[in-house]
Amino acid sequence: MKKNMSKALALSAAVLMMFGLFGCGPVSQSTAQSNQTTSSQSAATETQKAAETQVATGPDISERVDLQFMMIGDGAKDMDRIVGMVNEKIAPKINATIKWNYTTFTDAMQKYNLALSSGQNLDLIYTAPFLNYFSLSKSGAFHALDDLLPEYAPDLYEFVPEGYWKAVKVNGKIYTVPCTYKQYLVGGFIYRKDLQEKFNLPVPDSIENIEAYFLGVKQNMPEQLLTNEFPMAGIYQFNFSAIGVLDMYHDWANTAIYGLAARYSEPDKLFDYWASDEFVEEMKLMKRWADLGFWSRSALSSVEDMSAMQNGKTIGRLFGGTVNTVSEYNAATAEAHPDWKFDIALYSDNSGIVYPTHPIQDGIGIPIASKHPDRAVMFAQELLLDQEINQWTSYGIKGEHYDVDADGWYVPLQDPTVSGFSREGMLCWAWRNPDYMLFPKEDAYRIEMYEKFEKVAGVNYIGGFQEDYSAYQTERAALGTVVTQYLQPLHAGLVDDVEQAVATFLEQAKLAGLETIQQQYSQQWLDYIKSLQ
Repeated sequence: MKKNMSKALALSAAVLMMFGLFGCGPVSQSTAQSNQTTSSQSAATETQKAAETQVATGPDISERVDLQFMMIGDGAKDMDRIVGMVNEKIAPKINATIKWNYTTFTDAMQKYNLALSSGQNLDLIYTAPFLNYFSLSKSGAFHALDDLLPEYAPDLYEFVPEGYWKAVKVNGKIYTVPCTYKQYLVGGFIYRKDLQEKFNLPVPDSIENIEAYFLGVKQNMPEQLLTNEFPMAGIYQFNFSAIGVLDMYHDWANTAIYGLAARYSEPDKLFDYWASDEFVEEMKLMKRWADLGFWSRSALSSVEDMSAMQNGKTIGRLFGGTVNTVSEYNAATAEAHPDWKFDIALYSDNSGIVYPTHPIQDGIGIPIASKHPDRAVMFAQELLLDQEINQWTSYGIKGEHYDVDADGWYVPLQDPTVSGFSREGMLCWAWRNPDYMLFPKEDAYRIEMYEKFEKVAGVNYIGGFQEDYSAYQTERAALGTVVTQYLQPLHAGLVDDVEQAVATFLEQAKLAGLETIQQQYSQQWLDYIKSLQ
């Protein structure tokens, strides 16, 4: 039987039904039109009655409103049908309609910022740290929800744990509805287990064994590309993907931004990682691996290729891989390459550090330009708590797009490459409800691992930290140039002399204002840690 990740999944209540506007048998065109007219009139009457009752007993919903919801990415092919079903159901309840708008992933950040800054007609919008939730909240981009939620969405306000509301506050105010589905994006080294077993290589669960795995595959398959490592521009801590492997060493509470790190056991004690012997030795490891050919000598001009391992182009991934990724890879290659098997050696098995994503990871905000923030939070409540609406917008139509097998697993009924609505086809990250979620059988491994993580998980310190660099913005910009020019080649191991390269980097960083940055950042971090106690 399937194991739920947080609460029991009541499958008996998960049957989705389309509204029966027409009879089962054939009808004449005039009869169908008559039935449709009667149905429309009935729906309008019910909407009016609901509005009149609501005016008398609660929030005023007498005015019909059309809400706009903006998401990042691409919508599903059958989305309009699903939205039509949603609108039919919400009309009598909140006297509103909803329309989803998708940016596509191309230039998503630019489109997102423009939508908020231009006063575009939007009532709900996806929020996340990578979309600058904290800074946008401080700048007044969203409506504060502290008063709106208890009045217009009391059930939703009660559903979300109090700790989640506290975690997403900015300057003491709530600006987003956090997703309550808890994810564990614990990193690790993803590898081809079938190759590890075929060539009798060590399980790559340590730095030494990862090296042995790469060398073993290289010896047996000399033409095989090992990894597709790439630069990570604009980041002030790690600027080359292969550095992710060092997480098995780093028992840190943060990410060493500006070189400042803190042990997870002592988050209030920062130290300068960039000035440490540890940093020098780890950069020597990167040079060793670069010299051994574990990644291309032109890696600093490479781009991330998410499909490289699925296509057999590479056989190892040092950064960005999680148990979710393993499930995805195994599912994607099961038919074309049934002999391939992907696995992950978790870095946390060495570091001992496991924590869930922060509640701010996926959320729903109400843009300040919304003229109907009250109705927007009412819709957010319907989206998260109404099981039909939640599952329609997550999985499509049961019996057409998907089914649920005897063990409770989600089963797609269409080819996912051409499906009118694949699983989570509307990119429902922000309204995942653990009570209503359906998972494919391929997710059994991930579900099992999540349950293990839950038992040992600690606090996600870094996820809730809100840096304000306005006081050192000039120095930060200068440091960014130094990081790209001097730190990135160090991280990629593409330097002749590591110790000399470290010395040069630190000298240039100091000239850029690193000491000022570290001093002011340190105070912010320590104040934040103190606020959690």
